[in-house]
Amino acid sequence: MTTQSMELGQSRANSKVNTAPAFYRQLRSMGAYATVTLFAFMLVSIYLMPFVYGSLTALKTREQTVTSANGPLLPVDHQTFEWQGELLPVYHVTLPDGEERDMARLSTSTVRTQYMIDPENPEAEPIELDIRRPQLQEVWVLNPHWENFKLVWEGQAGMVKLPRLMLNTVLIAFFGVIGTVASSLMVAYAFARFPIPFKRIIFFVLIGTIVLPKQVTLVPTYALFVTLGWKGTWLPLIVPHFFANAYNVFLFRQYFMTLPRELDEAAMIDGANPFQILVRVIIPQSFPVIMAVSLFHFVYAWNDYFEPLLYLQGKPELQPISIGIQNYNYIYDQQQGLLQASVLMTLIVPVVLFFVMQRFFMQGVVVTGVDK
Repeated sequence: MTTQSMELGQSRANSKVNTAPAFYRQLRSMGAYATVTLFAFMLVSIYLMPFVYGSLTALKTREQTVTSANGPLLPVDHQTFEWQGELLPVYHVTLPDGEERDMARLSTSTVRTQYMIDPENPEAEPIELDIRRPQLQEVWVLNPHWENFKLVWEGQAGMVKLPRLMLNTVLIAFFGVIGTVASSLMVAYAFARFPIPFKRIIFFVLIGTIVLPKQVTLVPTYALFVTLGWKGTWLPLIVPHFFANAYNVFLFRQYFMTLPRELDEAAMIDGANPFQILVRVIIPQSFPVIMAVSLFHFVYAWNDYFEPLLYLQGKPELQPISIGIQNYNYIYDQQQGLLQASVLMTLIVPVVLFFVMQRFFMQGVVVTGVDK
């Protein structure tokens, strides 16, 4: 029995020695996971702070915005109590007997002596408190003003309405997406499949134009469009995108390089020409990258400010949302709530579009960065 007890004790000791390192490894793994999660949460919180602040400001009046400078960040108003046809501000005070209550202050109060009315018993005599006015604690009540969004949507007299600005932007972005996808797709198809002389050098030159500042070609491009009579129209904002874009060509080419050429050869055996191969073989398999490029250009067109300002100056009925928001900045300069409401409303379309196309967008970004 003694020998068996010793063997059992030795076995338990060995099991403890073997399980201890595994326990510590699991503990370290949990600590690392918690640290990464906390860091990611802090990073996301910092990134979303401006959006949260703008969302709260969009629900405030001008008075609430001034109050939030030294008070609560939420859209709140000072709670009031109606007494004898007068609105009295409500404060949280401590009564002489030590009880804490919300009381309404009479407007006839002095600096050192406050006369308070009990909102629950307004017929009672005012209570005299020896407390300085700055020491009174305001009682806030949440009062978001959702009508700010309605006021921005309807607009003011003499200004272009927000729905018209959003429609202009959607149309400009839509036709631009068609142009950039069609042209970049065909150029990338040629680079990926056809034996063009000096193809690699030409492709490197094309990619090199990405680092070329737009200001370099600004003056000749503007002079060309003015000569063509396109100033004051959407044509300068749409037509250039029908001539491909180096960045989009690179994305399409990288994706096409991942598609097996055996599919092209099988289609050629069946009698398909290069255009039929593009339409029936390449494009059906390139839906993710097409969605990614479309989203890239749509967001670019939605945020583009300089070119619409240059070519649509003096044409407010044709201007996109980027110019309209800048005009709203002057109109609602003293009404930050309305200005932030207009900004949030302009974010609806790209944000919704991103979430709808997120799956295709992420797949296109991942695959286009891989080359065979």
